[in-house]
Amino acid sequence: MSAIQPLPVGVGYGVVVGIGFFFAAVMCGISYIQNRYTRFSTKTSEEFNTASRSVKPGLIASGIVSAWTWAATLLQSSTVAYEYGVAGPFWYAAGATVQILMFSILACKVKQNAPRCHTYLEIIYTRYGVVTHWVFIFFALLTNVLVSSQLLLGGSAVVTALTGMNVYAAIFLIPLGVCVYVVLGGLRATFLCDYSHTLILMVIILYFMFSAYATNPQIGSPSAMYQLLKEAALKRPISGNQEGSYVTMKSNFALIFGVIQLCSGSGTVFLDQAYWQRAIASRPTTAVRAYILGGLAWYAIPFGFATTLGLAAVALTDSPTFPTYPNAMTQAQVSAGLSAPFAATALLGKGGAVALLIVLFMAVTSCASAELIAVSSILTFDIFKTYVKPAATPEQLITVAHMMIGVWGLVMAIFACIWNVIGIDLGWLFLVMGLLIGGAVFPAAFAITWKGQTKAGALSGAVTGLCAGLIAWLVTAHQYYGSLSVSTTGMEYPTLAGNLAAIMIGLIVTVSVSLAKPEPFNWDTTRLINAPSLTATPSSGSIDKEKNEKDHPNSKSDFPTVRDEEQQMREDELAVEEPRKLRRAFKVACIASFLLTFSMDFLIPIPMFLSHYIFSQGFFIAWVVVTFGWVFCSTAISVILPIWETAGFFRDLYGEVVRGQRVAR
Repeated sequence: MSAIQPLPVGVGYGVVVGIGFFFAAVMCGISYIQNRYTRFSTKTSEEFNTASRSVKPGLIASGIVSAWTWAATLLQSSTVAYEYGVAGPFWYAAGATVQILMFSILACKVKQNAPRCHTYLEIIYTRYGVVTHWVFIFFALLTNVLVSSQLLLGGSAVVTALTGMNVYAAIFLIPLGVCVYVVLGGLRATFLCDYSHTLILMVIILYFMFSAYATNPQIGSPSAMYQLLKEAALKRPISGNQEGSYVTMKSNFALIFGVIQLCSGSGTVFLDQAYWQRAIASRPTTAVRAYILGGLAWYAIPFGFATTLGLAAVALTDSPTFPTYPNAMTQAQVSAGLSAPFAATALLGKGGAVALLIVLFMAVTSCASAELIAVSSILTFDIFKTYVKPAATPEQLITVAHMMIGVWGLVMAIFACIWNVIGIDLGWLFLVMGLLIGGAVFPAAFAITWKGQTKAGALSGAVTGLCAGLIAWLVTAHQYYGSLSVSTTGMEYPTLAGNLAAIMIGLIVTVSVSLAKPEPFNWDTTRLINAPSLTATPSSGSIDKEKNEKDHPNSKSDFPTVRDEEQQMREDELAVEEPRKLRRAFKVACIASFLLTFSMDFLIPIPMFLSHYIFSQGFFIAWVVVTFGWVFCSTAISVILPIWETAGFFRDLYGEVVRGQRVAR
């Protein structure tokens, strides 16, 4: 067992296989209880794919935190901390929180303009027709391929580095347990497992933070970290940073990375069905609140994690406990995202390596579950139901959904193997991703928010953006570095040019083409997506149901819900029919998202960048204290709030079961 591989191979297999199937077993039990004692049966297509559109904001926020916490969130944020100092974690977090905050606007508009859709691609199909639908299916699946393979690339690289486990075995085994529990429980299963993953994640992040900044003899305090970072700046100054310092926001390459993060993150949120699915699953009256809370809670994860382990990797590089001692990390190791696992090992030995392995596995599996159910929904509703069998029954839909989860688990593993064989690592894929999908960002967002966007505008914006991104990327790489290779195309300037060109050209073209030849559009068209048949008589049905409930309270046919849940779901239906609440929520989403974005991406960092300020020891201590505070607030939002919200439901459920008012299926 080498210093770089502090854990035996068996630990790797134990974590990858054991924890995965542990969650599968837990999900099996939860699904059994849910199907037996609640109205939400995982055997129905609506519950499996949309969680019956009934999830409360705390659990949605926790799910957002978990779904947006990729392997890259932990590994790449620590990499930029190692490369750029304190500016790296700040720009990683700020650059990727904006999209979640802005998505609160789309979440509200989905509830206003397409309240019964299953995927955002159904909106594209209804508005723009078959050709545009297939183009956006391509962009959606490309996004899922890039995200899914990044998860496995980063996760397998760390498992292999810490345990020596075969990298291809890790790639194929990591999604196995995830596929099992998603098939068992559907979208609601991903929320419940997301919550448990987030809980473990927050506990381990706090464990690392307290160790590095309070108890560990090698660092032990913010002031000691500050001194070690000052010494590191003298030995290994950072190019582009003020005086080569690790404790300054004046970091040219960190700022460039922040812009790339803004562009690529926009694509991976706005084009990933996983985030639309959470909006679709949320209650109409609380969707905005869920995304605002989720964005604020997620910010703390890369910010706190990388400010701890990324900076610890810098501070401990010259320590005998560091795995690469007496040498610094190679560029290949840095790009593979190994600064965090090496820092965890240096700080806490085998215990740190195990903790890092577990937290990374939690991040990979929680995000993978979101990707699996998202792609399954696209393949089921946008391909099978739309083009193969429009008259498919709910039983056929759920069968296809189960099959597609297994298919995508295999596909994501195959793509990760391909990237690994040809020498593409996590860092390269992360920087390049935005230029491949950025062109479709604004056309997809406008599809649900702007009735003035035309079919020609949406189609031309997405395709032109992709072409512009590829051209700018390759031309800049050749112009700056004289050749095209994996190394040169993964540098900062080419990827910056490609990301900016893709997203901005996509915006300019879609707006210009749409305004040049406007076509009137009425949102009533999208509001009819999956609407009940006009021949139905809901009023008489409701009367019969109410009478039946009074006469036969224990009837299996009506299977009543908990009273509080019934009341809330009635309010949700009224909100869809009476849109005043949603209009107020839309205003809140716009104001909150723009103010928070302005503060995070301009008001705080830009003055510090322009002033060339290097942190004093006191300011750095305050910076660490604020980081701790934000992590505690994130824990309250993503861990404590869901418990508070669901406690009443389970209390009432238990009471009804005990009193015999609820009959098991």
